[in-house]
Amino acid sequence: MAEHKDTGSVGHIAPAKLYVAIWAILMALTLTTVLVAGKDIGPFNVVVALLIATIKGTLVVLFFMHLRYSPKLTMATVVAAMFWLFLLLSLTMTDYLTRAWPTSPGH
Repeated sequence: MAEHKDTGSVGHIAPAKLYVAIWAILMALTLTTVLVAGKDIGPFNVVVALLIATIKGTLVVLFFMHLRYSPKLTMATVVAAMFWLFLLLSLTMTDYLTRAWPTSPGH
């Protein structure tokens, strides 16, 4: 009979302090989002909110979804997906923003 050898490989185990620190950062960024939403900074409200959301999403993906400790091919796949999403949203916005432009010289 063949014996099964347990290599003991369980993947990367991060310390609990790291998760608590990331959680605290996420809570601070959430509070920052709420406080900034109450201020009127003109068109920069959306920019600041999206910037904070991007930072929070990146932290979640890197640490809670363990992308930081994943193989390079997984990281490349996620980066390619984000690039593709950015490209599609950019092309959609160029169409949306140019719909009000006149289509002929006389109009």
